[in-house]
Amino acid sequence: MKKEQVEHCQFSVWYPIFKQHTIKSLILPLPQNVIDYLLDDGTLVVSGSDRVAQQTQINNDSDAEEDIQWSDDETTTTVTAPEFPEFTAEVLEAINALGGLVFPKLNWSAPRDANWIALNCSLECHSLSDIFLLFKSSDFITHDLTQPFRHCNDKDSPDPIINYELVLRKWSELIPGGEFRCFVKENKLIAISQRDYTQYYPHILKQEESIVHAIEDFFNRRIQYNFLDEDFVLDVYRDSQGRVWLIDLNPFGEVTDSLLFSWEELTSGGEITQQQEGPIFRYTTSEVTVQPSPCLSYRIPRDFVDLSTGEDAYKLIDFLKLKKSQQEESDDEEADTPE
Repeated sequence: MKKEQVEHCQFSVWYPIFKQHTIKSLILPLPQNVIDYLLDDGTLVVSGSDRVAQQTQINNDSDAEEDIQWSDDETTTTVTAPEFPEFTAEVLEAINALGGLVFPKLNWSAPRDANWIALNCSLECHSLSDIFLLFKSSDFITHDLTQPFRHCNDKDSPDPIINYELVLRKWSELIPGGEFRCFVKENKLIAISQRDYTQYYPHILKQEESIVHAIEDFFNRRIQYNFLDEDFVLDVYRDSQGRVWLIDLNPFGEVTDSLLFSWEELTSGGEITQQQEGPIFRYTTSEVTVQPSPCLSYRIPRDFVDLSTGEDAYKLIDFLKLKKSQQEESDDEEADTPE
């Protein structure tokens, strides 16, 4: 996997090429102060209302005491939640243009490892604070911002200049059993894997032939030879009517989860890369073979470990203040609703 291949898989690179075959999305440049905020461990989220800055008072002498003490004396320091008024306005305008609910991601990754922290355990967002809560809790997002070329084999070459962007995708209710990951080598579709292999979906077994045919037809007509590289990975969705849609494009290498395959068999020149009859299709065939989700390991994050040892109370404070603010907003909306 080359750095150039990773660069080509940025959303803003492939989206204009395949715009007609994927979900409607908007791309916003990510200001440097927002990037700095996302990488800052000092605070977790901005104010939950996206309108009013919140303040937290923390005792400067807390290091010398076993517990954090709250007081109004002169020894306290005021920590103000950051504000991004212009960026906030742009994001809210984009969210409204996409129907009020969006799926957020950066240049490459979505914060799938952080859905545990959302109130509904979903990546569905309706405000900037929703997005920040997910991004600040995601190792996938941190990877995008700090080491996107980590697994490339041309490490000695200079890193491409990356202009980071916030991608907002119109929220769509996708059934996990309709998602598939496709592996393309030398512009040939060599393998297809069930995307959510942690569950058994009976319809996949029954529709195996039609699923493969639909994906092959979509690849041959819409994707093949149209992308900038000949080796890549694409995620697709097959809807209830049998139509196939492009969801994402990923680099052909270890940075991308190989799911029910291994990267060794995908790249070694063995059965998968040499067979000519069509792609190999793998899926969970029964409940007995169901595997645990790899994202489960992210559900006890380092932030909570820090909290348990008393090393970082800032994040819990900001998290609780966000939840309180969201609850107050919900109560206000209910009070304003006519009976």
